[in-house]
Amino acid sequence: MKDQKRATRYALATVAMWSTVASAFKLSLAHLTPLQLLFFASLASCLTLAAILAATGRLGLVRALSRAQWRRSFLLGALNPFLYYTILFAAYDLLPAQEAQPLNYTWAITLSLLAVPMLGQKLRGRDVAALVVSYAGVVVIATHGDVLGLHFASPSGVVLALVSTVVWALYWILGTKDDRDPVVGLLANFLCSLPLTLLAVLCFSNLWPDSWQGLAGAAYVGVFEMGLAFVTWLTALKCAENAARVANLIFLSPFCSLLLIHFFVGEAILPSTVVGLGLILAGLGVQRGL
Repeated sequence: MKDQKRATRYALATVAMWSTVASAFKLSLAHLTPLQLLFFASLASCLTLAAILAATGRLGLVRALSRAQWRRSFLLGALNPFLYYTILFAAYDLLPAQEAQPLNYTWAITLSLLAVPMLGQKLRGRDVAALVVSYAGVVVIATHGDVLGLHFASPSGVVLALVSTVVWALYWILGTKDDRDPVVGLLANFLCSLPLTLLAVLCFSNLWPDSWQGLAGAAYVGVFEMGLAFVTWLTALKCAENAARVANLIFLSPFCSLLLIHFFVGEAILPSTVVGLGLILAGLGVQRGL
């Protein structure tokens, strides 16, 4: 049943959760390696999604997936969460949260670029304008405002953050023909990625963290960023009478996130971050015709 007020409540709950994750990433990475964070967060996400499906009587749909659907899950799970979050967490490990978080918002621009060769879509003038404005914001953030000098504080971190947007866009493009229940599909993807993540953490890191704070942070990321936020966002769009009005609420998240990064992570928010984030969001607004 369509209910715009209910949709708005779910969307705001999603925005609230997404606003906390940059801080959660950074605080967790003080106690965990990126691979440790990914493994324990993925495990928490699997338990959360399974509990949601069990509570709604849909857990049996996971067992009913065909071999072809499990093969798709392995491919998609290798992209997200395994490759995407491995790269994203590595970027957060190298960059201040206030820089990594806005750069991640350029994935929508990356998606429109990849859709040209992969889906046969045309690049509109609006898309080109959005690209120019948004990536101008990337340069402002990455250079701390020293645009003419082009001195990048952490070139590796910036590259990793932007590469993560390519992986995320590929994941969504390949998932356009996925006809499974979205929550069932996400759980299957995460289940298929767990062996990859476990193997990676055993090869390149220690499995067990040195402190409980790391496990608590990973549990928070898995439950909220990788689990509940996805479900509440889908519910918001499903209930919405006007999906665009609900989707526009996502523009609140990055600014709320900067406040939380300042107060909980302790980063002094640079003027260049605010200007760059404004340009990125302006580019996204141009792309959506706002």
